[in-house]
Amino acid sequence: MPLIENTAIVLTLWATIGYLLGSVPFGVILARVMGLGNLREIGSGNIGATNVLRTGNKKAAALTLLFDAGKGAVVVLLARAMAGEDAAQIAALAAFVGHCFPIWLGFRGGKGVATYIGIVLALAWPVGLAVCATWLFIAILLRYSSLAALMAAGLGPLWASLLGHGDFFFLGIGLAVLVYARHWGNIARLRAGTETKIGAKS
Repeated sequence: MPLIENTAIVLTLWATIGYLLGSVPFGVILARVMGLGNLREIGSGNIGATNVLRTGNKKAAALTLLFDAGKGAVVVLLARAMAGEDAAQIAALAAFVGHCFPIWLGFRGGKGVATYIGIVLALAWPVGLAVCATWLFIAILLRYSSLAALMAAGLGPLWASLLGHGDFFFLGIGLAVLVYARHWGNIARLRAGTETKIGAKS
């Protein structure tokens, strides 16, 4: 049972909390704290773990992955405990939007894959595990991280339906659309055959 009644004000509050927490650019923060420089001037300029890895610091990349996933999971779990499932889903969507369009970085954020995974694991862990397995299978088979992310997000709603978590279906579609939008450049490179494979030098 939620601790407080689910009202429009409460849902708006959790949307705000989700967005602000999702906006925290852990990759940028960790790069600066660990003396790796300005992440915006490294590699692709992205704020996610993949670009942090381009600094050569695997620990920083792992921490970025953990924190980016964690912020999505934490806000979902808190919203669910305090205000119920509707608040959890709204907070989840807001956290993802926050990561992709963070107010702290002029609305120029990351692609959201780690945050997406954290959100799905917190909302419905069986679906989250299926999404992770999809990403891993495609990444090992074809060695394209972007394609693995696209397939994982695209199949998220299907896994939700098959695993009995239909309440995630529409949110899953919305998140998948955002993931695809954030990977538009990757999609173009995949179609052109110029996308960099995992382990290859960019």
